[in-house]
Amino acid sequence: MKTKPVLTIDDVRAIAAAAEAEANKNQWAVTLAVVDDGGHLLWLQRLDGAAPISAEIAPAKARTSALGRRESKIYEDMINGGRVSFLSAPVLQGMLEGGVPIIVDGQVVGAVGVSGVKSTEDAQIARAGIAALGL
Repeated sequence: MKTKPVLTIDDVRAIAAAAEAEANKNQWAVTLAVVDDGGHLLWLQRLDGAAPISAEIAPAKARTSALGRRESKIYEDMINGGRVSFLSAPVLQGMLEGGVPIIVDGQVVGAVGVSGVKSTEDAQIARAGIAALGL
């Protein structure tokens, strides 16, 4: 039987705090979501001023990233490149930039999804959160 690392609540809190700090530093009103490797929600935080829809989009981006084991932007790029059949992929609903996997020793242990500003800025916030783990 193999063993693998998993996110603890302390890890999740550190990710959320660092992501929130990055958003606040830039005055970006966003929603932050952290999921485990199965795409199950561990943390959801809607910052003041974030659009209500962002509370649906951020977890979807995180789930897509965790289950696909890659950044959600890859799916967006495939669709924009003409592979529109990917829109019918089961379970994957957040196929927009802003979902970033958390990788530990080559294994995806979860993902961070952010929604509320430009997609590149969403991804920037997600990466800032993950950086708090010092991986």
